[in-house]
Amino acid sequence: MVKNKLKEIRMKEYMMNSSEFCKVLGISISTYSKIESNKQQGNIETVLKISKALNRKVEDIWYLID
Repeated sequence: MVKNKLKEIRMKEYMMNSSEFCKVLGISISTYSKIESNKQQGNIETVLKISKALNRKVEDIWYLID
């Protein structure tokens, strides 16, 4: 299963609510909410867009758990 650290990054480093953070990332609130809550993984384009916007490697945001 793939999980992410988006909420942790948003809360600790950016101190923004999710709608403000979506504007930084350039994605819709509905897409972001699904990705942050791990209900949807996001397509590769969205994942790369988020990583680029946060200036992080994909593996710094998403991780695999057994």
